[in-house]
Amino acid sequence: MRLDKFLKVSRVIKRRTVAADACQDGRVSINDKISKPGATVKVGDIIKVAFGDNVFCFRVLKTDEVTKKENANLMYEILGGQDES
Repeated sequence: MRLDKFLKVSRVIKRRTVAADACQDGRVSINDKISKPGATVKVGDIIKVAFGDNVFCFRVLKTDEVTKKENANLMYEILGGQDES
């Protein structure tokens, strides 16, 4: 699944265009590698998203193409916040 689509479907970021912009700005990384919107997301990947001074870090558990709003948080496992390493 594309990174921008995963961020939208999992509801980490509300809109796909906003997710794509965050990727283009270098604020999203997969396994500590800055990633473009079209990068492939796989189960087990560690994704970090920078929101201002905060960093949201999580592990991908599922890559469903479609999910209900109440099940979106089951697509990832939160690892921590301010992890800059």
